[in-house]
Amino acid sequence: MNRFITLTAIPLLFLSCTKEGIDMDDVVVPKGYSLSAGTSTIFMNSSKAYDNPADWVSGSYETRFYRGDRLYDDARTSSNNYGGGLGPVYAGYSCGSCHRSAGRTKPGVWTENGVDENGNPTYGSGQYGFSAMLIYITRKNGVFFQDYGRVVHDQAIYGVEPEGKVKVDWHYQSFTFPDGEPYELCYPQFTITDWYKKMWDGVKGDSVEIKPEELFCTVRIPLRHVGMGQMMALDPAEIEALAAKSNYPEYGISGRCNYITERGVRSVGLSGNKAQHLDLTVELGFSSDMGATNSRYPEEICEGQLQMSQGSMMGLSYDQLDVSTEDMEDVDLYMQSLGVPARRNVNDPTVIRGEQMFYQAKCHLCHVTTLHTKVGGSVLLNGTRLPWLGNQTIHPYSDFLLHDMGSEIMGVGLNDNFVSGLARGNEWRTTPLWGVGLQEKVNAHTYFLHDGRARNFTEAIMWHGGEGEASKNLFKNMNKTDRNALIAFLQSL
Repeated sequence: MNRFITLTAIPLLFLSCTKEGIDMDDVVVPKGYSLSAGTSTIFMNSSKAYDNPADWVSGSYETRFYRGDRLYDDARTSSNNYGGGLGPVYAGYSCGSCHRSAGRTKPGVWTENGVDENGNPTYGSGQYGFSAMLIYITRKNGVFFQDYGRVVHDQAIYGVEPEGKVKVDWHYQSFTFPDGEPYELCYPQFTITDWYKKMWDGVKGDSVEIKPEELFCTVRIPLRHVGMGQMMALDPAEIEALAAKSNYPEYGISGRCNYITERGVRSVGLSGNKAQHLDLTVELGFSSDMGATNSRYPEEICEGQLQMSQGSMMGLSYDQLDVSTEDMEDVDLYMQSLGVPARRNVNDPTVIRGEQMFYQAKCHLCHVTTLHTKVGGSVLLNGTRLPWLGNQTIHPYSDFLLHDMGSEIMGVGLNDNFVSGLARGNEWRTTPLWGVGLQEKVNAHTYFLHDGRARNFTEAIMWHGGEGEASKNLFKNMNKTDRNALIAFLQSL
């Protein structure tokens, strides 16, 4: 039976829907909530708000959902029951290690303010802990380093050397709003230490060290896995239409698509910080993040490096794939079938005022409130279709376009010098805001932006430059009550 529903940005009294061939009871929408993701909207605001299936998930899809959930969270080792294959070098030991509860694991650079009780960094050199970040490196001309590839893998299995460790120095500067309220911005400066050593005729040789003057280094903390299925079901034509009309010279805004070619197909990129992927790159995550070989990426990420022989001495075998296509598609299904938390407190007068301020600051010109998914829904990486995601009106608060976010704030801005497809270093995909207000509850932190430099919503807004400069200044010049109301609105999403 087909489902026909009408979605609005205000609370509905009820939503009548059906699973395929199965009638569902009417779902009563509690007062103070509104729908965000059509049939995938769920009404949960606990620490598990990102990590529950949509109501349409049932039967064999439900079985596969929970299998994918287990594979997503399972710490991969060389001997566990679900395939193993960790390492020899890696960045995360499971999907869930960086995306705890399908959110953003607290970045290690901020743990206990970055130092232990003795003043030593809790993450940075050698013996220090898990970072929950990806460390991207390129040459100054954008070319990858032959002995590393695109990512420095800062973790390794026992007996194997990591490729390197990232050291972080933080820089702080104080500012005041026009009404006198103080705020602070900080940014990280990354350097790499403890580079691994090459093998020469079976003997360790010199470090494969890259000189700082030859290196661009950028760090990414995890993205929230909220609304992944709806994103994959978006109609590319609607995104292209947004790009065609996303030209507001009075505010300096002009978004554009990042066109990507993957698996021989060229289309609009949607996934990733710079819209640099056409899918959720489950296979790439298994390969680059965990060192798990698969059908799309069958070679070890440290092929030809010292760590291969070290792994062999640890008993690792490289003659079979570590994770099957079926397993990867179950993880893909899990991510795309997650429910999206409904908005909260939408009848609160402060939140209502904050929404008005959101529009007054022109945030909606990039953080577009309403989009639509295409008929037929999305298709998973091994061909399974999810028609329930199709023909939906959704509220992701993003246009999924690239925008220049500036380079001049504190002398650095948000330019990370890392090119992804057509995206330049200063260009970033508009971050979807649905679910953002629950991040603190789910992941116990409010660090935002690509590297976690923004420690709260205010700092995230004040880092906007380039095409975000006008909105930032409109927010900056509001009175404190209206600024706080806008923040309360963001917390309701």
